[in-house]
Amino acid sequence: MLIARLIADSFPEGTGDCESRLDALAASCAKADMPIASATVIDNAERLVEIRYAHGQAAQVLARIDEAFDPVDALVAEDDIVVPRLFVSDMDSTMIGQECIDELADFAGLKPQIAAITERAMQGELDFTSALQERVALLEGLGEDAIARCLAERITPTPGAQVLTATLKARGARTVLVTGGFHHFADPVAETIGFERVVGNRLAVSGGALTGACEGEICDADTKRAVLREESRDFGSSARTMAIGDGANDIPMIEAADYGFAYRAKPAARAAANGRIERCDLTAILTLLGIARKDWVAA
Repeated sequence: MLIARLIADSFPEGTGDCESRLDALAASCAKADMPIASATVIDNAERLVEIRYAHGQAAQVLARIDEAFDPVDALVAEDDIVVPRLFVSDMDSTMIGQECIDELADFAGLKPQIAAITERAMQGELDFTSALQERVALLEGLGEDAIARCLAERITPTPGAQVLTATLKARGARTVLVTGGFHHFADPVAETIGFERVVGNRLAVSGGALTGACEGEICDADTKRAVLREESRDFGSSARTMAIGDGANDIPMIEAADYGFAYRAKPAARAAANGRIERCDLTAILTLLGIARKDWVAA
């Protein structure tokens, strides 16, 4: 059994309603030899639709959901969808709305150059480790005080991040922030949002200024996947895991999770995921997991 859930919002005038789009989806899936076994609105207030298939593949189902509904928030799973016991998340452009290194670079007058490298790395066009080292090297000599200013003036949680994390924790989930960014940013961000563990990189500092290097091993795509697997061992094989990210270095983690979400993601990450959040608010994940709004935990 393959189970898909999607949040069917209202649509522009003249583009059809939810029922007509479900009919279009059913026809499309039947042509692809993935007939729909059932389609049910399981939460009218949230417009949450659950579709069950006797067989199929998540990527094919999501592609047809895109065709029928336009990009929507959705999740496809191979079994009944339940609250995960482990939640592992990327930070930059996922739990926060910014890329920290790009914003920090602005204090050094280097944002365009560094942001261009960041974008190519997140698209998977550059080796992540080399791209990180190249960007950090450009920040040599920047005063450490710029980090505190950047945090205070530039860095904001993504809408819904705190409610998502608090609600999952209240239901027994372990929460881990794992980032290719830096502990200087990730530690305070994790405290604000409510993550219990942080894994990331460390900027080297000497004499109150950045040295242009990182300390210790680099947290990369392999690290993210390893952290998810390491943490999941404590919960047993039947427990569900969830991961979310937006870039190419999140793909191994997303693929390793039972519920792998791409958040407003780059094409490669989106293609690897069985869950998608296309709108801004991360509480859409709670709806897709079947957690009623009345049970959300306020930040």
